Parts: sequence; C-alpha cells; structure tokens
Amino acid sequence: MVFKKLMAGLLSLAMVFSLTACGGGSSKNTSTQEQGTTTQDTTKESSASSGKTLTVAIWDTNQEPGLTQIINDFTAETGIKAQIQVTPWDQYWTMLEAGATGGSLPDVFWMHSNEIAKYSQYEMLLDLTDRIKSSDKVDLSKFPQDIVEIYNWDGKQYAVPKDIDTIALWYNKTMFDEAGLEYPNENWTWDDFREACKKLTKPDGSQYGYAIDPSNNQDGWYNMVYAMGGEIISADKKSSGFDKEGTIKAIEFVTDLVKQGYTPNYETMTENSANALFEAGKVAMITMGSWMLPELCNNDYVKEHGDIAVLPKDAATGRRISIYNGLGWAASANTSMPEEAWKLIEYFGSKEAQQKQSDLGIVISAYEGTTSNWINAYPNFNLQAYLDMMGDLVIRPYSRSTVVWENMSKEKLISAWTGEKEARDVCLEIAQEMNAYLAQE
Repeated sequence: MVFKKLMAGLLSLAMVFSLTACGGGSSKNTSTQEQGTTTQDTTKESSASSGKTLTVAIWDTNQEPGLTQIINDFTAETGIKAQIQVTPWDQYWTMLEAGATGGSLPDVFWMHSNEIAKYSQYEMLLDLTDRIKSSDKVDLSKFPQDIVEIYNWDGKQYAVPKDIDTIALWYNKTMFDEAGLEYPNENWTWDDFREACKKLTKPDGSQYGYAIDPSNNQDGWYNMVYAMGGEIISADKKSSGFDKEGTIKAIEFVTDLVKQGYTPNYETMTENSANALFEAGKVAMITMGSWMLPELCNNDYVKEHGDIAVLPKDAATGRRISIYNGLGWAASANTSMPEEAWKLIEYFGSKEAQQKQSDLGIVISAYEGTTSNWINAYPNFNLQAYLDMMGDLVIRPYSRSTVVWENMSKEKLISAWTGEKEARDVCLEIAQEMNAYLAQE
C-alpha cells in the first residue's frame, strides 16, 4: 500500500467530491494465496485467542438490529467477534476518507456504486477474488450480475453483494379516502399520478400530493427518466443522457409539479426529508426505496394510514421502471485481521445469512431464491409491490466519476426546481458539463 500516493489522491479528490448520501490495524497483508489457505478452525482459534474484535461500519441505524443478530450467529459459529459502528450517510464517506488517509479504515464496511471506483483505484480494499473462487459459501452466480460487476475493478472482485433495492410508491389511504380517490394500482400512469397530486393538494398548504427534491434521484426522478424513454448515462458510460428528450420530459414533469404547488417548494424540502413529511401527514405520496422499510413500517402514523403500490407507468412507452442498486460488503486492504474480515464477508454472502436478512425484513437480499419470505416481515403492508417492481429494472447509473457528475447535476437542478431556469436549459447545461467529466475518465 503506497499511502503517500493514497493520501495525495484522496486529498485531491476531496476538493471535488461533495459527499451527500472505526479503525482496523495497520499491518500489511500477506499474499492472497497464503490467506486463502487459512481454515475456518484456524481463524476461529486465532481470533478467539487474540481477543480482537472486527469493526463493521454501516450508515443505516434501521438495519443495525437485524445485522447484529446475523453477526451474533456468525460469532457463535466461528468465535470471531464483530461490532457494528453506525455513521450517518452524510458523515460516512468523510469518516472513510479520514480512515484511509490515516491507515485505519474499518475492518469491514459497506461499499456503494458511487464510491467503488475511488476506493479500488487507490488500492484501499482487500482483493476478494481468490477467496471467493475457493469459497463453498459465496457463489457470485447467485447474485444479480449488474451488482456483481459494480464491485469488480480491472478483473478483481472487491466486494460481495449485500442486497438489492427497488423503488415503490407509498400513499396515505386516509387522504385518498377523504379525496374520494381510488388507491394507486398497476394501471396508473404518471398522468394519473399528476391528477391525483392535484386533487390531494390543499390550497392552504397543509397537505401536498407528493414530496421530492433534486436529491431524490434513485428513489424519485431517475425512475421517471427511464420510464419516459430517457437515460442518465449511456450504456457505454461515455456520454450524458441529460440532453435526451425522454430525460428532459421527465425533469419537466416533476418540476411542473413543483410549479403547480402539488409538492412542497425547494426551500421546504431542504429542511425536511420526503419520508419525514409523509410520516407527519403532510404529503399524500412519496416514492421510496425498499431500504426504508424498517423506518416507515415501524412508524405509528404510517402503520395507521399508509400502504404501498407499484410505481406508475409511462403512457407513451408503457414502461414501469424501477432503478435498482445493491450495496457490497468490503474489507480494508490494510486490516490487521484479513482472514477474520473475509470470514465475516463470506458469511454475509452465504445463502444462510442472506435468507435471514430477508426474513428479518432488513432489506431485500441479493442472493437468488431468498426473497420470498421478505414480504412477510411487515404483513400489514403490501411489500409485494417492491418485488413486483423487479419486472423492469435499470441499474443505478454510475461511472468512475459518479459522485462528481451526480452532485453537479443535483446542484444545477435546484434552479429548475425553484423556477429560476427552464428545465430544458438546465438539462442541456448538465449534459455538457457531465460529458466533460466523462471524457476525462
């Protein structure tokens, strides 16, 4: 590990990465071949005798209880101890960067499609390729290949898929009943959605039809973009899709909702999240990722008034799109416990642990055949809607510089949300600047 190179790279990247959305040891690794030959019994003895505990970094408090249960099962089986540390998304990547420059990353941690390029490029992640090949628990063919590929860099696998997420529509049944509206269903188009927003919005500002802002991309306007025939980035990742007519149509659709007053204005959304407004009974609908189930399904107000439906489809294309993504379990290349870290990741990627993750309703597990019981985790809600959204999936747009162009697009879209500029003009500006970033890749 060349930490001078690493630190220089991270510091320069920190200048341009606006982050939106602990430590292991410092000894260097031995060869992968030597590490891969360590048996589980030897690892158990080594960990137990050393008394060390793996640090496991995540950003979602809602997932901590379920993951702790899975870790407890792992410890009972192997004797290897692990402790979860939760750092909110806004601080998570800052924490990782600080750990990377100081040589003290967590032993095991969540990795995201936005960040994998940077952490792989600077050799901060433990290479899992040979370990996976020799494992009798992790079979990458059982995971969605789009997600597997996210965490593969130059032919090396740096993370094992953790989960898969889809997007669905949450709605307030009481508000629909009061407005005399039929609940959202599989026949709904985005035009039907807009009409419902109009009827569910009260003139005095006490209730809105929908809540969204520029940061709601995967769980918001990205889905509309692809359903309406647009794209965020080309399939070869060489050009922006913001200048496509379908993309412009989708951005105009959602910013028109803001102009009409069917959603809270941008200023309101900077102070309130969409799910918080839904939980407070201020908005009738939100589009939300499956990762938010523990939060929403355990909220007393939502329990009484809320339910879930599939997203609307586009009348012109006939497509009902869900953007999907999946986190990966990664380990620090500089951990002092590489074999123990791998054993934990291997366990997280096993069918057994993936099944339990679904059964506990933590998230939709990525392992093939482990999702059927997930819908039973919260029987009072229509969780099936999230699984039904798997019918037409698009992987979350990404490239080597995702964070740069994604943050740039969010910032520029503010002027469209506030009405300062026309949505079309903003989209063309984004496309031009994004193409410049992609050309540098």
